[in-house]
Amino acid sequence: MKYLVLGASAAGINGAKTLRKLDKNSSITLISVDDKVYSRCMLHLYIGKKRNLETLSFIDKDFFNRNNIEWIKNKRVSKVESKEKKVILEDGTFHEYDKLLIATGSSAAIPPVENLREGKNVFTLRNLEDAMAIDKLIEESKTAVVIGGGLIGIDIAVELINRGLKVHIVEMGSNILPMQLDERSAKTYERELMKRGATILTDKLAQKGVLDSENNVVEVILTDGTRIGTDMVVVAAGVRANADFIEGTNIEFDRGIIVDNRCQTAEEDIYAAGDVCANKPGIWPLAVNEGITAAYNMVGIDKKIESSFGFKNSMNFYGIPTISIGNPNPKDHSYQISIYDDGQIYKKIVHKDGIVYGAIFQNDISYIGPFTKIIGDGIAMDSIDKNIFKIGYGDFFHVKPNGEFEYKII
Repeated sequence: MKYLVLGASAAGINGAKTLRKLDKNSSITLISVDDKVYSRCMLHLYIGKKRNLETLSFIDKDFFNRNNIEWIKNKRVSKVESKEKKVILEDGTFHEYDKLLIATGSSAAIPPVENLREGKNVFTLRNLEDAMAIDKLIEESKTAVVIGGGLIGIDIAVELINRGLKVHIVEMGSNILPMQLDERSAKTYERELMKRGATILTDKLAQKGVLDSENNVVEVILTDGTRIGTDMVVVAAGVRANADFIEGTNIEFDRGIIVDNRCQTAEEDIYAAGDVCANKPGIWPLAVNEGITAAYNMVGIDKKIESSFGFKNSMNFYGIPTISIGNPNPKDHSYQISIYDDGQIYKKIVHKDGIVYGAIFQNDISYIGPFTKIIGDGIAMDSIDKNIFKIGYGDFFHVKPNGEFEYKII
């Protein structure tokens, strides 16, 4: 059996590791554009001088030798020929497979803002090379514009501030972290950022970058006419799946590769996992879970994804812990919203007809564990006569006639 894995991040590495665990003798080859294995979700810590090349890695130094996995570095895939069962690389070489795992992740996208893509000092943060280039330019910079106030954007902004830069955050939503938080909980972080000199411009879009004679963006102009002078621009406003090479196959694609609950694509013997897949929130634990699930099915052991629920975000900017689960911002007024707010601790739970759809806990994250289960599995809570903020796992136990515990599941 020949196993071929494309991608050396969370899904690919854990997929390859699981393949070797389950199959001690077959050939495993991993191909990646990277020549290092590192955690992409920690790249901002490299910018902040809190991690180096060694501590960004999440595998042991002898991982590939110990697991007898051939690693082909610095190679990009150009095409998958599913009928012939081979993968063509950009240099014209090819590799055959019996089972293929696509775990090529996603790339950051720069929006079509005038001059932004042409600017030499305009960066995204998706690869180690991005982090290294930003780190180098910081040494000669005083100001930065971060376009996008989501989790990646705020992670970057915090580290740029820590490095002494004056940072301007441009966010199209009404508050930073609009996908994770509501206005009240986001304000807590906005205040802390502004205390440290950040400028936050919400409900704003970048319209144009002004270039100097060396093609560096020296000013960002917003749609309302606001002009921001800058030494660098970091864009954290969207990603696209790295899957151009599947053209010509029967693999279904809709802003990502479509897989079933066994992580199998529409092509026989081809699986996909991680950020390259469609409709995924792009978080590390889910990518790991998918890589492992794909590996089991590649070796012929039936395994379904344990949970595709990944809409849980934890953050701890400036010592203020916050966890957001599900959808904490309901689309209409048919939902009930329960709030606890003493000025420091803030908790919000969104529910309807006994089902919880979203929650935010800030500055006190006790009791958040049960809500991950409640929201992810749709556990009914309508029969519980108790303060909603004090609900625990034990409140959902029912005893079967044989004495086993079970949850009441919708």
